[in-house]
Amino acid sequence: MRLKSRRNRINSNVDMTPMIDIVFQLIVFFLVSTTFAVVPGIKLNLPQSRTAEGTSVQGITIYAEKNGVMFFNDIEVSMETLGEQLRNFDTKDTKKEEFPVSLQADDEVTNGTIVKIFDIIRENGYSVINLRTKTE
Repeated sequence: MRLKSRRNRINSNVDMTPMIDIVFQLIVFFLVSTTFAVVPGIKLNLPQSRTAEGTSVQGITIYAEKNGVMFFNDIEVSMETLGEQLRNFDTKDTKKEEFPVSLQADDEVTNGTIVKIFDIIRENGYSVINLRTKTE
């Protein structure tokens, strides 16, 4: 008579379902907790430039539309109230002379309007001014 010798074999199967659940939860967590740059929904047709260089988005951004509407970051302003907003803006520990200001003007905004905005910015103590364009 032949005896079957059965050894104590352990069948080990790894259940992947809990690991997949954890991975999806981590993905959702990182997607929700990621900070996004909030840019107001302003549609501008920026002028094109072949020599444009990238700059950081931190600081103050002034938007000028072709119909005369202006925004200081996400607050709608006029030429008269722009200076007040610049004066009252808290630059934290940075000097106003070194704090960056970006001007995004529509392609059809006149040169005179841009010069007026530059004057208001400089009158309030800011000297680092970037004129935003798009590359060709």
